[in-house]
Amino acid sequence: MPEQSEVPRTVDPRVVDVALAIAMALVVAVVIAADPDAARHAGPGAYLFAAGFGALVLLRRRMPRTMVVLTVLGVFAYYTLQFAPIGMALPAVAALYSAAEMRRTGWAIGGGAVLVAVATYYRVTGTQEEYLTPYDLVTNLALVAAAIALGVAVRLSREARVHEAHAAEQRLQAERLRIARDLHDVVGHNLSVIALHSGVASEALGRDDDAARGALEHVRQATSGTLRELRSTVRVLRRPLDAADGGPPAPGTAEAPAPTSLAGVDALAASARATGLAVDVTLDVPDGVLDGAIDAAAYRIAQESLTNVLRHAAASRVSVSARVTGGRLAIRVSDDGHGAGPHLVPGSGISGMRERVALLGGTLTTGDAPDGGFAVAADLPLRLEG
Repeated sequence: MPEQSEVPRTVDPRVVDVALAIAMALVVAVVIAADPDAARHAGPGAYLFAAGFGALVLLRRRMPRTMVVLTVLGVFAYYTLQFAPIGMALPAVAALYSAAEMRRTGWAIGGGAVLVAVATYYRVTGTQEEYLTPYDLVTNLALVAAAIALGVAVRLSREARVHEAHAAEQRLQAERLRIARDLHDVVGHNLSVIALHSGVASEALGRDDDAARGALEHVRQATSGTLRELRSTVRVLRRPLDAADGGPPAPGTAEAPAPTSLAGVDALAASARATGLAVDVTLDVPDGVLDGAIDAAAYRIAQESLTNVLRHAAASRVSVSARVTGGRLAIRVSDDGHGAGPHLVPGSGISGMRERVALLGGTLTTGDAPDGGFAVAADLPLRLEG
């Protein structure tokens, strides 16, 4: 029985805020109770302030700046009433942390600076008993710096996770688009071949059985190629799941991958020739000179262009050429059909080719050829930069 994937659980932010508020109140209350002269300095009022410092934490998400201001004023009021000493920075730790976490770092720094400055001033100008010691100054600075640094660190970590999730979603969308383009190219081409050969078989049936059988054989081959490509795509989409299961592919599912390089153009041309179209292929591209992505894109351009010729051009001849000139790959597919005319509305095939070429740093031009027919010309780099 397959294991069910666990759904990530997140803690309700309100629960976190309440827990932080209780912790803040308890810490201050414990410090008050620990004062050696608590009987004289502590009382219901001091513990009420402890509860108030905790209650202010509940404002941290909606009003972080207000929380900082009220906390600083509360500290001043607490010491004005001469309650048990609790440190100037300790009651403000939650406020400073929350302001920094909520992108109010300037307010957090300002609030901490005010508290440290006021504490330092009164210790310097106060009585001998209240005289400033290095320990007091370092403790206040450390608490303020630690609270602000922790808030900033938590915020940056959260933003980094959001950014990574967004980047992952963009990569997923790009991969989906690539798969959609490849499926469009392969299935569109094969369906065009199937449609043409089905028509040939229908016309030849009963008059030329050999021609009908040949046409049906081409239909079978094109159908097998389409199914092979679909199965290959499904395997790609399922690959993370198969890898997680840790098992090998199921027996009988291994298929030869569909050609995705200029080396497969001859097979495309043979398929088109079987429909009665004369196809001239000229490939002048040295082995190993192209990146895999460029090679695959060149193949898809030739495939989509031949598909469009079979579907729309009513052509008798088409030429396909790919050559390296001036450090670039030049691809041209032209036919002697009726052309597109002045009112061409590019379909998804041409738009997909143009997007693919642009992503690889190339250019694509399409339109009626000067000597008649329609031409597709692509200019691509030999290798991807970086």
